[in-house]
Amino acid sequence: MKLIILYSLLFSYILFFSCTNNKVAISKEEDSIKVISKNATLSNQIDDKKSIIIGAEQTEKYFDLIKNKRIGMIVNHTSVIYNQTDSIHLVDFLLKEDNINIQTIFAPEHGFRGTASAGETIKNGKDTQTGINIISLYGKNKKPTKKQLENIDVLIFDIQDVGARFYTYISTMHYCMEAAAEYGKQIIILDRPNPNGFYIDGCIREKKYKSFVGMHPIPIVHGLTVGELAKMIEGEKWLENDKKEQVQLRENLTIIPCVNYSHKDNYTLNIAPSPNLPTQNSILLYPSLCLFEGTTMSVGRGTDFPFEVVGHPNFPKNINNDSIISFTPKPNEGAKYPPFEDKLCYGIDYKLQKLETNFSLKPILEFYQTMKGENLKESFFNSYFNTLAGNDKLQAQIKEGLTEEEIKVTWQKDLEEYKVMRKKYLLYQDFE
Repeated sequence: MKLIILYSLLFSYILFFSCTNNKVAISKEEDSIKVISKNATLSNQIDDKKSIIIGAEQTEKYFDLIKNKRIGMIVNHTSVIYNQTDSIHLVDFLLKEDNINIQTIFAPEHGFRGTASAGETIKNGKDTQTGINIISLYGKNKKPTKKQLENIDVLIFDIQDVGARFYTYISTMHYCMEAAAEYGKQIIILDRPNPNGFYIDGCIREKKYKSFVGMHPIPIVHGLTVGELAKMIEGEKWLENDKKEQVQLRENLTIIPCVNYSHKDNYTLNIAPSPNLPTQNSILLYPSLCLFEGTTMSVGRGTDFPFEVVGHPNFPKNINNDSIISFTPKPNEGAKYPPFEDKLCYGIDYKLQKLETNFSLKPILEFYQTMKGENLKESFFNSYFNTLAGNDKLQAQIKEGLTEEEIKVTWQKDLEEYKVMRKKYLLYQDFE
């Protein structure tokens, strides 16, 4: 009997130990899955099994291209990758690797750390955390010079875009591609998803209105990632280079696409791409409300909700609208000198009043009709409006009193031609 009891206890112990070990093994497997998921996910999971892997995280695809090379990083505060527990800036991550030699950081609008106001001149200097030289690509020097690239072998572009033609990070990419072609440098585009990449809308920019907020003849909402746009820029020969340099760029251009991304995805950012786009809602509203930057209205710069409101001191506060809001712009990190600083403004809160379409002209049409009778000291439109619109037709159509539907009809032929061209450069499943 004692022997039987002893064997029973021994068997129970073995069974318990085996189960415990199995639990540990399963736990480790689950932890491994979590690590892979966290490491691969920027902020948006497609489903329970697949998660987006951004270009920067696929180090196996570009490390061999940059090891023992002198590197120029075209990056800002959004150039972040994710590990098991937290995020790390791509520059800091690469500096931990052997044989990685970062010579220079090239900073776009808003600077390397992303705190400068829109339009503010960014000064050259040194990054206090790494000691690496920073060269501004915003202001008078928008394109890397031969001297600035003389100690560079390869450029890496990794910046989060928002999918609107007038967002200047893509203009910085354009000029860096151009410089790479001129001076025979390799350039690597580490792709990221487009939070407005699930549709196409807006008028095509006309040649006359080419500018830093409209470098390319594309719609306001272009439906491309930066990698796809880089392919289009090169393929359509939009760079100011001769044929020999264009061939050289094609040989030196490398794009690292995302994995598991589709243009059907509603992709949510977890880092504000610039100081005045602090929320996902502001990012989605930006293509529609940015046109107000070409008017006398405020889009909420100097408040906690930029690009989610539109207002003016003379906006009639007794208007029949449930979304009326009042706000007083004050200087802050993203707006040192906001329009109507310290003046009480009234307007519409688009956090509450959602737009009927992804890109809508309804706000600017309604504000124009409301404000033109308010005895404004200045014109509703300023000289910047046509630059943002990419033509002089839209302003004329608004003044003529055309409806949104009537205006959008006039874009359709150009948009259809653009969509056909766009198909050639897609890296991901389309939304259609």
